[in-house]
Amino acid sequence: MRKKIVAGNWKMHFTPSKAEAFAGEMRDKLNTDKVEVVLCVPYVNLQSVQAKLANTHIKVGAQNMHYMDEGAYTGEISGVMLKDMGVPYVIIGHSERRESFSETNLTVNLKTLKALEHGLTPIVCVGESLKQRKQNRTAGVLRKQITFALDELTAEDVAKIVIAYEPIWAIGTGETATNEQAEEACALIRELILCRFGQEAADKVRILYGGSVSPANAAELFAMPNIDGGLVGGASVVPSFEQVVHFG
Repeated sequence: MRKKIVAGNWKMHFTPSKAEAFAGEMRDKLNTDKVEVVLCVPYVNLQSVQAKLANTHIKVGAQNMHYMDEGAYTGEISGVMLKDMGVPYVIIGHSERRESFSETNLTVNLKTLKALEHGLTPIVCVGESLKQRKQNRTAGVLRKQITFALDELTAEDVAKIVIAYEPIWAIGTGETATNEQAEEACALIRELILCRFGQEAADKVRILYGGSVSPANAAELFAMPNIDGGLVGGASVVPSFEQVVHFG
């Protein structure tokens, strides 16, 4: 059985003091008995949130990393740095990074390989635009993104990662893929893993849905057989995140 995972992506929200306070509030409310919870926070909040969540089962993750260990990359953070801080998770290839910061399929692959090299668990994001969805290109887009992202990974590597299907047209828009649309896409991703890496990897890899997940739709989405939880954006920075986790 794959353990459900609910990852909150705080995006660019909360000053360090507010992040610490909110993490403290969540610490006392989130039930991690049946679901793994990860809070992916801005770099400046990593240390304070980690300290606040010490001695709990709530994990902390970063929202991005560079594919080099060090060098002249002003403003970037490396996997080595995250590993040294004890950060176990990192989001890679979020659609906002792809659209606004020139993230490509190649850099997603390089970052995924580097994260695994340093023992980090990458949450690898894939998903189609509204135009691609309307052109019935969803399957082709996902196939290409998965193929590039997992290049040079072994079956053992793939079993360790988390994949997040996030249709771009449903992120921060209030629009949500129907349960059937989300399940179809996640099932396709698992089938792609099966064909390339075998049954064991396909059975073990956790596939999340991301895109306007909220307390109103989490229960039905998370009940789908190929959806192992959610990558939650806006609903992760409000108290009702507790309810989303409850449905995990």
